[in-house]
Amino acid sequence: MPFDFVSTPVQRSRSARGRRNHHSGHAAEGSVARHYESRGIAICARNWRGATGEIDLIGRDGDVVVFVEVKQSRTHDLAASHLSRAQVGRIFATVDEFLAGEPEGLLTDVRIDLALVDGQGRIDVVENAFAG
Repeated sequence: MPFDFVSTPVQRSRSARGRRNHHSGHAAEGSVARHYESRGIAICARNWRGATGEIDLIGRDGDVVVFVEVKQSRTHDLAASHLSRAQVGRIFATVDEFLAGEPEGLLTDVRIDLALVDGQGRIDVVENAFAG
C-alpha cells in the first residue's frame, strides 16, 4: 500500500518560504548579471556546478575570469552575514575546479567578487572580496 504523505501547515510554510527564497535569489543573480554586463563584463556561466560546489556567476573581463558570489537579504550587511567560512572554502575549491579547464589553468588571472543585493534591489559589489 502506498504511503500518503500529508504535510503539516508548518511544512507547507517552510516549503513556500524556500520557493520564495529560491526565486528571489535567482532574481538577485539576474540583476547582478545585468550590472556586470552593463560594465562590459560578459557573463559566460550562471550557476556553474562542479563536484565541490557552485559559482553563481562567472564573467570575463578581458583576460581576467571574474567569479561572483551573490548574496541577497533585507540589507547589505545581513546579506554579507549569510556567507560562511565553509562556503568560502567551497568557493575556492570550485574556482580551482573551473580553472582546470582553462588554457592557463591555475595561472589564469582571476578575481572573486561578492555581490550584495538588498531588499530594495540595490547592488553593492565587493571586488576581490576574498583576496589575502
